[in-house]
Amino acid sequence: MGENPGEDQITINLIARFHLDETIRKIFHHWEYQFEPFGEDESGASFSKGKIDFAVFWDLEREKYLAYEAKRLNVTSKNGFASLATVYVTEGLIRFVTEQYSEGLPVGCMIGYVIDGNIASVHPKIEKAISDKSTLVGLISGPTDLPSIAKSTRFETDHKRKKGSSKINIRHALVSC
Repeated sequence: MGENPGEDQITINLIARFHLDETIRKIFHHWEYQFEPFGEDESGASFSKGKIDFAVFWDLEREKYLAYEAKRLNVTSKNGFASLATVYVTEGLIRFVTEQYSEGLPVGCMIGYVIDGNIASVHPKIEKAISDKSTLVGLISGPTDLPSIAKSTRFETDHKRKKGSSKINIRHALVSC
């Protein structure tokens, strides 16, 4: 995909590989790139709540999905190098806390595409960004390490949602690109 692939390019390639994996095809009924969950206004009219990078479904129920919000990390641009750890939190993780994504659902997923492959350098920056923005994202607990899958680094966090008192568990995966 080149030295500095875009988020959409990576996600499209990831989802294309889902079709090739027999296990994924057996577990999930469907997966959708740029999934748009619907909200409802006071008059009962439906509207799009935005586009989730991708979602997986176990059955035909549209409101029951596992959302994956993706962000690029450790990128190089004409302005230099940037970890983008804060963007991961303020433009990604926050969407679950505000229920723009996964409204009423108990879990959501963040996936960090580590462009330079240096997961070890960006992992503590992500954790620090979550800690620094703990009030914004309603952090209850974590980050707590989870077992790695393949070469990805995984951890989880729990958050109090902005509406009401429900909480959401976010599973994070940092993958080398």
